[in-house]
Amino acid sequence: MDDPRRYLPAVDVLLSHQAMERSQISHRLKRRAVRELLACERRRLGQEDAAPLATDQLVDRAIDMARSLAASNAPSVFNLTGTVIHTNLGRAPLAEPAIEAMTRAARYSLALEYDIDSGHRGDRDQVVESLLCELTGAEAATVVNNNAAAVVLTLSALGAGREAVISRGELIEIGGSFRLPDIMHTSGCYLREVGTTNRTHARDFEQAMNDATGMIFKAHTSNYAVEGFTAVVEESELARIAHAQEVPFIVDLGSGALTNMAALGLPDEARPRQSIEAGADVVTFSGDKLLGGPQCGLIVGSRDYIDRIRRHPLKRALRVDKLIMSALEATLRLYRDSDEIARDIPTLALLTRAQEDIAATAERLLPVLSEHLPDMEVSIAPCKSQLGSGALPVDRLPSQALVVAPTTQERRAGERTLRMIETAFRQLPRPVIGRLHDGAFWLDLRCLQGEAEEHAFAEQLGHLSLNRDTGS
Repeated sequence: MDDPRRYLPAVDVLLSHQAMERSQISHRLKRRAVRELLACERRRLGQEDAAPLATDQLVDRAIDMARSLAASNAPSVFNLTGTVIHTNLGRAPLAEPAIEAMTRAARYSLALEYDIDSGHRGDRDQVVESLLCELTGAEAATVVNNNAAAVVLTLSALGAGREAVISRGELIEIGGSFRLPDIMHTSGCYLREVGTTNRTHARDFEQAMNDATGMIFKAHTSNYAVEGFTAVVEESELARIAHAQEVPFIVDLGSGALTNMAALGLPDEARPRQSIEAGADVVTFSGDKLLGGPQCGLIVGSRDYIDRIRRHPLKRALRVDKLIMSALEATLRLYRDSDEIARDIPTLALLTRAQEDIAATAERLLPVLSEHLPDMEVSIAPCKSQLGSGALPVDRLPSQALVVAPTTQERRAGERTLRMIETAFRQLPRPVIGRLHDGAFWLDLRCLQGEAEEHAFAEQLGHLSLNRDTGS
């Protein structure tokens, strides 16, 4: 018998096909897709007793492959997980002025480290330092690429070779198994634990002070809470003890907020200004969590200590680029100038979104989703959103969810169906990320805000493909 591989069309034949020429894909990418597709076909035909695909089928598959190659490895998604500031989904969405500032910085040269008045080299921290000082009450400020870097740099610059005294109840572990004791070791500090897991007193710190003490360090327990029989030492008291020993008092807020969250009707979160007013010498916090800006680590405090941090060799390795600095400046200007900060910072807008508004979204989308999932039980149920990324781990916000449940009562069949549903939503043109809970697939609608987003979500539901073999 003839080898079916002999009848496969040539690369140029597929590339000259009308459908291929009409596709809005670069010639280079189409050629790569055609070559890879034909190589796959040769392998298949060499292993199976089968006829080659028709030319039109090969063209369609090559176009799909080219589009897949052109697609981003980090596509935009609908975050319907119920976690507003989701680390795995990019944390805080940026405000429009920040997006515009990043676009401008990407397109043009800008005075990042250039002093317009003097015509000499400047310092990129000057782009945001005055804003950070105004918003936090600090004397000076600097910026690095994330808060973990801010902690590492601060510890290295101010405490290397000496003891960092910290309460045992604050030896935190953040995402990715990064542990504060390991960070201290990497920074060259010697960890000195005081107190117990649930109770630490001022006398514990006072008794730990010695000639080797380099600092007192306080870590905000932003991703867990210790309740019950507890005791912590106030920041003002820790500052007093540190200053009596003539060592700095460092506070790592983790998330941190620049506005009074309680005034917005949200659970309150520690603010850098409060720590500075309590006597902290250096405060570190994140830019892409409750602040609602780009990923960066912010270090504010006394000019003396900030200058020492700036001079450390690690500072240059950890600095941020012009895009981040531009977005951060625009975000900080909103905090300084906006009359409605809960409207202008998208993260705060999502966190303060009225439950009635979320419920109305659920009512509009329920019949649309039900139409595309006729074999499933689709309903609306109350749920609780969380802030996420280590911010206020205990507090929850009332929300509404669309809940998709299998109709079968058999447990294993139901689990397979749920995995199939979850996969189908992730495979939509703009993936929808929900969560499996209590035998159902939940889509928390808190982060589906605005007519355009709601329409985009509903419009693509026609692409839902429930492959019954998925997850089996």
